[in-house]
Amino acid sequence: MTRMILSAMGICCALGQSKQQVWQNAISGSREGMRWRTDLLYSEQAVVVGEVNADLPDLSHWPAYYQSRNNQLAALAFEQIVTEVTAARQQFGPARIAVILGTSTSGIAEGERAMQHYMQQQNYPNGYHYKMQEMVAPADFIAKLAEVSGPCYAISTACSSSARALMSARSLLQADLADAVIVGGVDSLCQLTLNGFHALESTSAGYCQPFSANRDGINIGEGAALFLMQKASAGIALLGAGASSDAHHMSAPHPEGRGAIAAIKQACTNAGITPAQLDYINLHGTATPLNDSMESQALSQLELTNTPASSTKAMTGHTLGAAGAIEAALCWLTLSAYNTEQNLIPHCWDAAPDPNLPQLNLVTKQQQQQTQYCLSNSFAFGGNNMALILGRTT
Repeated sequence: MTRMILSAMGICCALGQSKQQVWQNAISGSREGMRWRTDLLYSEQAVVVGEVNADLPDLSHWPAYYQSRNNQLAALAFEQIVTEVTAARQQFGPARIAVILGTSTSGIAEGERAMQHYMQQQNYPNGYHYKMQEMVAPADFIAKLAEVSGPCYAISTACSSSARALMSARSLLQADLADAVIVGGVDSLCQLTLNGFHALESTSAGYCQPFSANRDGINIGEGAALFLMQKASAGIALLGAGASSDAHHMSAPHPEGRGAIAAIKQACTNAGITPAQLDYINLHGTATPLNDSMESQALSQLELTNTPASSTKAMTGHTLGAAGAIEAALCWLTLSAYNTEQNLIPHCWDAAPDPNLPQLNLVTKQQQQQTQYCLSNSFAFGGNNMALILGRTT
């Protein structure tokens, strides 16, 4: 049977800058990449963020409008799949390889610095161009970097952006509009998002605590994850994808999780499995009071409270538009040969369950289980809900 196989994956986030490093830090429950910053909130208040601490690719030889941190993060992830992309380009031709990326910040950080320069000197700095912060900018950059010319676009549906990109890549292959797709997401830290979530009283005063009685908000993060998706009979596949839009509120989910339930059910049906067959759930788990309540209630109604689950945002930060791809990548690693001991990714928190929520089976450190089907949830502003099911096929 032909599947949509994720034949290669590259990742960078607060957990590390390679597949091996990210996996080892994830299963150890490392929060070393979560750092205090005082330069992101206008109040100069300290805030914890998930930061990529690495020597990023040098883009100084590229046109100035490509020289953004977002593109550097995307390039770092791309370096890890370049061999497979090159082989696909030689096999199918550049015009048959597409690029679909999810993002929510693009080059906004560079736009912020340019605006500060303008306010002080009444002109923009040399090298600044508005194109840096267009949503399509990282997709356009990766297409140029990969030397491909198939369909190329970006998706921006807030925190479900790159999960939606994976679903769109699958549709593109099913429609025979491409033979391979470079797909994923990227987002970088910037003041706009930090201050926006802070204004909504959604940022944590310290380290986020998903599903805890003491949870008080999110930690923002940055990172990138890219896949090469193509048709094949065996490998780690995107077996199912479900999308819904409950449109309950501009920035709050439906309290009963109706949109989440619809997306998860659709993904399971799409994958040809029942919810009971899921082996692991990567929770959206933002650590905000409303989201965690909604997600736990949705899983309870689907009878998934006994399925091992964890939120990885405590280790990566909430990477916004890149979250769906990064968390799908962590599911990919769980199913991959990197997971030699059948480990599950632990849930990092203060171990203080909220008695008002349905209790989930949150993974503990060194917990092991053979895994075939993983669910990754991504829920966004406006009720843009996504559920992805990755599975190992032979």
